[in-house]
Amino acid sequence: MGEGGSKPHHLGHRERLRERARTAGLAGLPDYELLELFLFRSQPQGDVKPVAKALLTRFGSLSAVLAASLEDLMSVKTEDSRGRRRGVGAETALDLAALHEVARRVALEEPQRRTVISSWSALLSYVRVALQHEPREQFRVLYLDKKNQLILDELQNRGTVDHAPVYPREVVRRALEVSASAIILVHNHPSGDPTPSRADIDMTRQVIEAGKLLNIAVHDHLVVGREGVASFKAMGLL
Repeated sequence: MGEGGSKPHHLGHRERLRERARTAGLAGLPDYELLELFLFRSQPQGDVKPVAKALLTRFGSLSAVLAASLEDLMSVKTEDSRGRRRGVGAETALDLAALHEVARRVALEEPQRRTVISSWSALLSYVRVALQHEPREQFRVLYLDKKNQLILDELQNRGTVDHAPVYPREVVRRALEVSASAIILVHNHPSGDPTPSRADIDMTRQVIEAGKLLNIAVHDHLVVGREGVASFKAMGLL
């Protein structure tokens, strides 16, 4: 109960927010209220607004919240309107991670239905969803058939905050295993700046040379950062 026997202000808030979402639509809700709707399910009692706002403050954006690791999510702690400690537990963290995986798979649907070349903007959207806020460097390869349709998006390696080891012969060997005719290399820069490094350029040339021996083409190398996506092809680096 609040002062003078009044009820805590968050009582009834959940149903009011749900009703507003139903009648006015989800698009009009600010990010923290969208997060609240998810938190209602994994935290069935108490005031979760401070938790939603703490998540956005900690990670900086809704997309960054969803891309955060389970460990980082569970480190977020705050206090509710009654001064009680609240935070993100294992169940809540898993719910948020699952939502990110849903977003990743939805973003991949259009590139899977059409040739990658004809759905290039959709591909760029997909790699941003998948890698833009990854805290560690990942190296992925998109394997394409003769029609430039996506056969497989495969994580080749995870690394540190600034390096993920890449083995050009392994990339090409895997292309042969899945009967790919071409590949697109993709990795992220957790620093946020997608500008290719000298090591990125040298590694790409090694993959291109390894691919030539077996008629595996490298269509592009995309470097993903919070500031955007850099294309080797667009930059004249291929």
